[in-house]
Amino acid sequence: MTSTLPIHLAVALDGAGWHPAAWREPHSRPSELFTASYWTDLVTTAERGLLDFVSIEDSLSVPGNPFEPDGDAVDRVRARLDAHLVAARLTPVTHNIGLIPTITTTHTEPFHVSKAVATLDYTSRGRAGWQVKVSASEAEATHFGRRDIPALTEDDRALLVSGNLPDFVRDLFDESAEAVDVVRRLWDSWEDDAEIRDVERRRFIDRDKLHYIDFEGKYLSVRGPSVTPRPPQGQPIVAALAHQRVPYELAARTADLVFVTPLDDGQVPSILAEVRAAQERVERSGEPLRVYGDIVVFFDAAGESGRERLDRLDTASGTQYRSDALIFTGTPAELADHLLRWQQLGIDGFRLRPGVAVDDLGTIVNDLVPELQKRNVFRTAYPDTNLRGLLGLPIDVPNRYAAGTPAA
Repeated sequence: MTSTLPIHLAVALDGAGWHPAAWREPHSRPSELFTASYWTDLVTTAERGLLDFVSIEDSLSVPGNPFEPDGDAVDRVRARLDAHLVAARLTPVTHNIGLIPTITTTHTEPFHVSKAVATLDYTSRGRAGWQVKVSASEAEATHFGRRDIPALTEDDRALLVSGNLPDFVRDLFDESAEAVDVVRRLWDSWEDDAEIRDVERRRFIDRDKLHYIDFEGKYLSVRGPSVTPRPPQGQPIVAALAHQRVPYELAARTADLVFVTPLDDGQVPSILAEVRAAQERVERSGEPLRVYGDIVVFFDAAGESGRERLDRLDTASGTQYRSDALIFTGTPAELADHLLRWQQLGIDGFRLRPGVAVDDLGTIVNDLVPELQKRNVFRTAYPDTNLRGLLGLPIDVPNRYAAGTPAA
């Protein structure tokens, strides 16, 4: 299968891997999961493969499905590091790959998020992003004690199964949209030339080029300006995972990238249509959303097929692994065929979730990338640009508060 378009390829990292038994594999280094060296090894491997970015999973509860409590199971990793701080540690040991940590909007103040991601953009020299996440579980809310989020009732679960959201979850998504709006405004609250740094005249900033954002919404009230100058990218990348109407609308209102989860070829056109419809409903202007398809991968290995690896891991965990995304088992060449087929159906890029982080990420870099390069659909070097440029987004982003900027 051939294509004239380059493939955009990224990975989503989650501890030892996306399978709950991944930490028990021989190469998984369970004693090092919470060390800097483990994460730097993973991400420098991804950078060696010239990938667009790594996203780093995070939540405010122990790993697992927050809507389906799994009791006190101790046969899986029950802890995680802070994704943003992991990304910050990775900036001095990487040079080109994008770094996109997950940060919840539900229990995190947008002023803090704005400052943290802007700082990451500075320390990475323009490679930062943010995966927006809504924390809708009662368990996460109890860590903070500032707000009540009810436990899901049977009616709520029925709504979720039918593709709808309970009212309180819809409110959390509306709040999230406000939070991202505030963060973006705070990034613009310093004009690019607000820093004068004139020692002789003792003027570090031009105060006229710092702006109050004076945001008043249904959920948030933020005056600004930020205390951090505008990030090197102007607007770092914002991404969101979405499966249905309300999350699609959140992505359409706030994000540059949306991660989607088709389970087969037939779902790709319908999901792309839903994304386009969401953009129309929220009257999105400017750049359209870039759509990345998520796929969990278990590659063939020496003496064992990907299917056999997955079955063995399932046996080890005592349950069949299930995912919101397509679960791929097979060879790198077979996955290359699959990616090109979905690309021809309209998917802009792909975010692979390694079933076992060390093993499957290694196969992505050592086998899948060369396969794509052989087909002339993947880069052989990083271009000299920031993360926005790497993803094909405009790199000169107007500041909404600067004089002469057209009103949005």
